[in-house]
Amino acid sequence: ALRLAGGRSRCEGRVEMEEAGAWGTVCDDGWDLADADVVCRQLRCGRAVSVHGAAAYGRGNGSILRDEVGCAGHEENLWECPAALEHDCSHKEDAGVVCSEHHQWRLSGGRDGCAGRLEVLFRGTWSTVCDSAWYGLERRVLCRSLGCGAPLRPLSYGHTLPGRMFYKCESLQPSLAYCHWTFNKSSPCYQSRAAGVICSGTGL
Repeated sequence: ALRLAGGRSRCEGRVEMEEAGAWGTVCDDGWDLADADVVCRQLRCGRAVSVHGAAAYGRGNGSILRDEVGCAGHEENLWECPAALEHDCSHKEDAGVVCSEHHQWRLSGGRDGCAGRLEVLFRGTWSTVCDSAWYGLERRVLCRSLGCGAPLRPLSYGHTLPGRMFYKCESLQPSLAYCHWTFNKSSPCYQSRAAGVICSGTGL
């Protein structure tokens, strides 16, 4: 099995593999976009946008299972790629990746990062979010995931960025990426405004 840990969605983080029932990490020696592409595709997270070494997502636990990974980029699974099973690494060299299906959020135009128009980085570009389902639950998920406390009130803006994202949450998830979402579908965004929020953490 394969997973990404320590990121803000399941498509960003430290690369972890499972072998013999135990999870371990991958060393960043030789870690590049071709290797990361295999990880992203295997996890159905699109393609690799950027690669990270030096435990950018924190140090993992357990064994370091691969070193000097050398994928060509077309492999189905990371463990099919040539690699050294012996290593001279420590967990401060754990490899990480950001995949294109990762969502990253910011609030812009407010007094600080806890208030303003919601913008999402997805597939390499920033988009606005349709307010068609921008209710209390969605705002709670967002404010909490940004470390901004609880929502105080919604804000409404115009759509001025090229893409549109739509989120609808059924329960309190760790981030909006775990809720139901669609990208650039016109029907849920018809006659919508761009969503925004003021979270309780603003001005602290």
